[in-house]
Amino acid sequence: MIRRRGTLFVVSAPSGAGKTTLCREIRLRLHDLAYSVSVTTRPPRPGEIDGTDFRFVSEAQFRELLGRNELAEWATVHANLYGTPAEPLEAALKAGRDVLLDIDTQGALQLRARYPDAVLIFVVAPSMGELEQRLRERRSDSEREIARRLERAREEVMLWRRYDYLIVNRDVKEAMDQLESIIHAERCRVARLALTFPDLEVPN
Repeated sequence: MIRRRGTLFVVSAPSGAGKTTLCREIRLRLHDLAYSVSVTTRPPRPGEIDGTDFRFVSEAQFRELLGRNELAEWATVHANLYGTPAEPLEAALKAGRDVLLDIDTQGALQLRARYPDAVLIFVVAPSMGELEQRLRERRSDSEREIARRLERAREEVMLWRRYDYLIVNRDVKEAMDQLESIIHAERCRVARLALTFPDLEVPN
């Protein structure tokens, strides 16, 4: 019998690179993959559901969570606060469930310090020009906001070697296949497993 603690998969990307789409689609492929819903002070975008996409809270409520030490990580991103609730994350991992997190580079590196065996996956667009085009096609940001996101993207790309895997999102299906392959491979990594047979003593 194989036993293991759950694995934490952390996906980061510059705004517009497609990580939200990838994380949403991989959850449809891998139904046993738990998803940690982040807390944020930013307002919901069209179509987003409170408690499903994010937990939308006021800054005062966010500060209360911080004061009670209830967040596994947190960061300020594009002038808004984001964080990951610690209790449901730890409960899922202890129960042997793999957890997927969709968070920025600041939060990812905090989680690497807290969970050294976390798997960090960085997603990028093929070029900065392509990234800018995707941001403009969303038609949800002002010119000033697009410029700020592009500047932040240039900073984030510099951190790619701090991650375990890199996915260049040229095509969503190809990127999805790569993300799924990473998850399956990590689930088979012997360092994460405890193997027992009822009629054989197996060293662990």
